[in-house]
Amino acid sequence: MSGSGTTAGDDPLQTAVWRLRSRGCWTDAAALLAPHANSPDPALQRAALLVERCLFTGDGWPEAEDALRAAEAAAREDHERGAAACERGHLAYASTVLGVRDRADEARSALGRAAALLDPTEPGRALLDFRRGLVAEHLSDSPQSARAAYRRAHAAATAHGHTLLLSFTWRHLAGLALREGELAEARHGFGESLRIREELGYLVGTAPALAALADAEPEPEASRLRAEAARLFRLLGGVPTWLAEQLTPSPPAPVA
Repeated sequence: MSGSGTTAGDDPLQTAVWRLRSRGCWTDAAALLAPHANSPDPALQRAALLVERCLFTGDGWPEAEDALRAAEAAAREDHERGAAACERGHLAYASTVLGVRDRADEARSALGRAAALLDPTEPGRALLDFRRGLVAEHLSDSPQSARAAYRRAHAAATAHGHTLLLSFTWRHLAGLALREGELAEARHGFGESLRIREELGYLVGTAPALAALADAEPEPEASRLRAEAARLFRLLGGVPTWLAEQLTPSPPAPVA
């Protein structure tokens, strides 16, 4: 899923899937893969699209569960089972972090199962390490463990050419730097994340990248970045939904 459809060598189906996904049309993208969903790779990609829709919109959980079960049933090899377990963990993580239902234990268990199934040299290991970092940071409140996982994911994504995943590792490493007051490091990481997403045309991920960079920039640049993020957010119909609170100006302090 990292940059699918963004290179000239990709087949027309993958190009169409990427164009829809990059604009937040996950259901339409998944529908293109439905005729091929008896095979492990298309079944997994279809599930991943619908899981991503859950994370960005907070909706579509039953469809994602159905697609994930189909992907798990289609898996035959250990790397396919491991990739499906990775998606299972991500869906459980999304449910927990969005406050839909606490599935933190399921997220950890599924990602642990994926780690046991995926060889350390497997390309899918980069995505697994990134997601283990998300769980460490947002569910376990362990920034040190999260940083180590993000760095492993970053190195593996670089080695395997997972360009879109690099935009996520840059962003989350920058977020940890910002928490520690390392503004220069945070600006660099957020800037790299934004650059990659703009170059790939990952429109649905550009508004969050703009808003993240704004948090590390002084005024008036911060306001300009947030205004651009808000414009894209409205253009995409309020997706990702969790960005709304970040883009809403804080109310003025009450006057005594």
